[in-house]
Amino acid sequence: MDIGTLGNQPDNSLISNAFSFLRLPLNFQPWDSNADWVITGVPFDMATSGRAGSRQGPAAIRHVSTHLAWERQRWPWGFDMRDTLRVVDCGDLVFNFGDAQDMTDKLQGHCARLLAAGKQLLTLGGDHFISLPLLRAHTERFGPLALVHFDAHTDTYSNGSLFDHGTPFFHAAKEKLIVPEHSVQIGIRTEFECDNGFTVLDATQVNERSVADLLAQIKQIVGNMPVYLTFDIDCLDPAFAPGTGTPVCGGLSSARALKLLRGLQPLNIIGMDIVEVAPAFDHAEITALAAATIALDMLYLQASKKRGPG
Repeated sequence: MDIGTLGNQPDNSLISNAFSFLRLPLNFQPWDSNADWVITGVPFDMATSGRAGSRQGPAAIRHVSTHLAWERQRWPWGFDMRDTLRVVDCGDLVFNFGDAQDMTDKLQGHCARLLAAGKQLLTLGGDHFISLPLLRAHTERFGPLALVHFDAHTDTYSNGSLFDHGTPFFHAAKEKLIVPEHSVQIGIRTEFECDNGFTVLDATQVNERSVADLLAQIKQIVGNMPVYLTFDIDCLDPAFAPGTGTPVCGGLSSARALKLLRGLQPLNIIGMDIVEVAPAFDHAEITALAAATIALDMLYLQASKKRGPG
């Protein structure tokens, strides 16, 4: 049976399909499908400055996501995303091993082809460098973007190389892919440049202020701009996400991060990624499960918007 010809949700009495995210249909030609959203894995960690291993992130996220597939009326949304969104998983990006430029070119081209076909992308990393080619393709399609960025680090550092997971948003701003004045970085708790235009909501205030207050500020800053949403799993405290390359204590709980994420539903989110899961450093799949849950709620944001009021 060709999994790609099935409807949005496979009949589990016919096929298990534990190879894709949430057991969603596999489709290796997603630009020709009827999908609204396409999930792509990018097994790349050559730009990592700390512990390597996030190239295994997409596989770990997919594997643990089967534990989330059973819930039809997902809490707290109260409906099944699969009844509203057509989502397929197209597997992992293939690129020349050890060639960061080839990965960059192929990911940007893959993204551009899907966007041109009217699809939208949820991408599973890999290290955070992958956001840069994704932003290039999205900006070409939608114009300059607002960035909503969950992380322990701003990734706006200017002292790294082009292929560096600490520099993607420095280059994105320099290339005018994103508008810093309409961009928000959430959960930061490492050194950063204070006068580069980005609004930084550091981990202390994110943990101490009310979620409603934080969301009101985020929405005011972003406004009506198209938004690219990126979530580095090290935004979470290592107690909730030990399996990552550059863990930093004092971060968000998974519960607080999910509350903030779910409150972003009114924003015009046009692309999303989740990055930096390194399963070799994980325990009991706790980090991969957090990432899979965040990725699933990212899709629920889109489904909720498509469903409209009520």
